[in-house]
Amino acid sequence: MEVFKNPQNVGEIPDADGEGTLGNPKCGDVMKVQIKVEKDDKGKEVITDCKVQTFGCVAAIASSSTMTDMVIGKTVEEAKKLTNAEVAEELGGLPPVKMHCSNLSADALKKAIENYEKKRS
Repeated sequence: MEVFKNPQNVGEIPDADGEGTLGNPKCGDVMKVQIKVEKDDKGKEVITDCKVQTFGCVAAIASSSTMTDMVIGKTVEEAKKLTNAEVAEELGGLPPVKMHCSNLSADALKKAIENYEKKRS
């Protein structure tokens, strides 16, 4: 509930490097994820910013906010490996009926990364 009441990294990145939107028709949750990527001093691509706009239930808002905190500072390759279970675990767990909400945040992030990689190639 605390994360829901005070979500982090909400909004838009005007010059986002990647963007992904995903919805779940069963529950009506929709997440738009944007990422900013920069190369570090070793040439690795690092997510320096991640913003979300989430329309949905408490679990969807909390999981999307938590996901952003988990990926900022990670390399793109590390962020690709983020699992739905890791988001839920970071939240302290979700009721089984709400697990699809954590799935949405990891999947929306993966769409943003795919969009970034497509633009880059």
